[in-house]
Order: sequence, then structure tokens, then C-alpha cells
Amino acid sequence: MSQHHPLRHPLRRAGATLAAAALVGAAALLTAPAASAHVRVIPESTAGGGFAKLTFRVPNESDTAGTTSVVVTLPEKAPLAFVSVQPVSGWTATVTRAKLATPVDVHGTKIEEAARTITWKAAPGAQIAPGQFQEFAISGGPLPDSGEMVFAATQTYSDGEVVNWNQPQAAGAAEPENPAPAFTITAPEGDRHAADAEDAAAAVPAAATTDAGEDDESSAALWLAGAALVVGAGGVLVGALGWRRAGQGS
Repeated sequence: MSQHHPLRHPLRRAGATLAAAALVGAAALLTAPAASAHVRVIPESTAGGGFAKLTFRVPNESDTAGTTSVVVTLPEKAPLAFVSVQPVSGWTATVTRAKLATPVDVHGTKIEEAARTITWKAAPGAQIAPGQFQEFAISGGPLPDSGEMVFAATQTYSDGEVVNWNQPQAAGAAEPENPAPAFTITAPEGDRHAADAEDAAAAVPAAATTDAGEDDESSAALWLAGAALVVGAGGVLVGALGWRRAGQGS
């Protein structure tokens, strides 16, 4: 007669339950929609008033078509007085300038015209293929002193589809379907340097006082050591004279 272990059946049922849960989890992962990729801007520096390399990363979201052109529109209310483009193999870049609706003052310089759009077009065979991405970089500045830099990007596919990445992100709200590339300006470098200089200047008197105190203590210690040596030498001399007299008296 076979004997059954009292825990065998509960363990078997638990194993079956865990296996079923794992299968359900795997099925959920396989059927879950992939996170939507979008065009984003990656600033090398975000300090207000400075220049920065701005890299626009463009992924291809199509399963069948390639990206043939990308157009980035620069903000008109916060124009970049100087813009240069980094070359991309197989792509041509065109910078289009335009008059500003309202001239702006950029660090003491009145700007009436600025770069407005940058268009990258792919040569045959250089388009962004499905499952790939490309980066397009510019150098621009000066950046505004504060606020947010919001761009707009237009992505065109070889099958004629056009995607506009131009929806601003509201604070605290869910990400829109086609978010605009953007980043937040941080404190100008000059302000940070000034603050560091002030902190350093404030620390100097304390450091000087500490050093002076240490010098005084060192001088006093040396003087006491010298005095001790003199007294000690005098004691040795007196002792030697006394021993000599004692020897003569005997």
C-alpha cells in the first residue's frame, strides 16, 4: 500500500498556482503596448545666459517606413542669437532665419532676426530605418536666464506620414500624445560663480585668524622650549661646578 505525504498535494497545488500566475504575467507583458517613443532634446548645458549643445534624438516609430526629414522650430519668444549645426553623414541641414515679430534684448544686444527653423533631409539610403534612431545636434546661445525652452519638431516618413511633436507639457498633467521637445533653464553660471566667490571671501578672514592663532601658539611653544633648555643647561653647569669643588676639597 502506497503512503501519501500529507504536504504533497498542497505543494503540488501551490506549484500549479505559481506556474499559472507566471504564464498570466508573461502574457500581459507580451500583449502590453510598448511605451511611445518621441522626439526629445538633450541639452549639454542648461545654465541661463550660456551656450549649449542641443541634441535632438529622433526615433523611428514606423514598422515599414523610414524617416526622411526632420524640421526643428526654435522658440520665437526666446530666440537664439547664434546657431551652428553639427553635420550628420548622409543628411543635409538648412538653417532658415526670420524676422522676429517683436525684437528682443539678449544680454544687451537687440535681436530683430534669428534662426527660426532647421531642416535635416536624408540622402537616398541614409533615412532612419524602422527600429533605429538618429541624433541631430546644434550649438546655440545665449540661453535665456530662466524659464523653459520649448521647441517643435516635424518628422516626415517615406510613406508620406507626418508627425508633429508640438504639444507642450502642462505641469502636473499626463504627458501628451505628441509632446514638444523642451528643457528647463537653470541658474546662470555667473550667479553661481559670484556666490562661490562670496563664500570664499567670507571664509578668508576666519582662515587667516586661525593661522595667526596657530603661529602665536607655535612661537610661544618655541620660546618655552628655549627657556627650558637654558635652565636645564644652567642646572648642568651648576652641578658640574659643585662636583669639581667637592673633588678639590677632598
